[in-house]
Amino acid sequence: MAIHYYLSAFPMEALIASELEPQQFGSYMATGSKKGSDELIIFAEIKGECTPEFDWDYAKEKCVPHTSGDPKHSVYLSVYRVLEYIPLKSIGSIYLTTRDGRSLELTSDAAAAYPSSRDYYMYQELCPIKPLIVSRLDPKKFAVYMTDETNHVYTPKLIFANLKTPNFEDPENTGHTGGFLINKKGHFLNCISSISGKDGKANKTFDRSHVESFSFQTIEDAVFIGDGKDLLIYPMPNIDEIKKIDYDWGRSALLY
Repeated sequence: MAIHYYLSAFPMEALIASELEPQQFGSYMATGSKKGSDELIIFAEIKGECTPEFDWDYAKEKCVPHTSGDPKHSVYLSVYRVLEYIPLKSIGSIYLTTRDGRSLELTSDAAAAYPSSRDYYMYQELCPIKPLIVSRLDPKKFAVYMTDETNHVYTPKLIFANLKTPNFEDPENTGHTGGFLINKKGHFLNCISSISGKDGKANKTFDRSHVESFSFQTIEDAVFIGDGKDLLIYPMPNIDEIKKIDYDWGRSALLY
């Protein structure tokens, strides 16, 4: 059986070797072998032996079929500073896995359009840090800023998604933004104010624990991976596209 290598990005960062195909791996990670787990998962398939920081020989030694012939589900190679060391060119498809173990594959598209002229953006950072951020920077500039080593605080690479924001004038028809933002209207507007104007900050932390209520239905345009030089863009299909691609995944993700 072939060995697959997966970068687990959310809810925990890890490098995992497995003999499971991506769809099987997503199901295993989300629900567990004994169906005792229940959580959203985001992971990416990567090329093996892409960097010397990890013990690939250990993976080959340990990631072998069980005596029953069943595939090896997981061999952890690292749970620390994984994204930092993996080259962007070695990252393949990203998979969004629902709580019941269904995975939607997203492929990177260098030509994908993303919003570049808005007054503000809402970003959910996913790996290796997880704050919810209001920013005046578009996705490319945000990735550059957050990975700039000349900043007092930075991260070498970042996985994040831009989220839908509420229409406070019509909250009943604002779409899947979650009641979290609606309930914190005052704080949200204050964050927008703090990044507005020439003297405004580039970014404002909206919440440090919102990641617990993060859902796939709140992703607006894409999931992004940036290192300050390059930006991988994984466009999020719209609802009509998802119904054609994987109707059951959309229902599981509560998109409709």
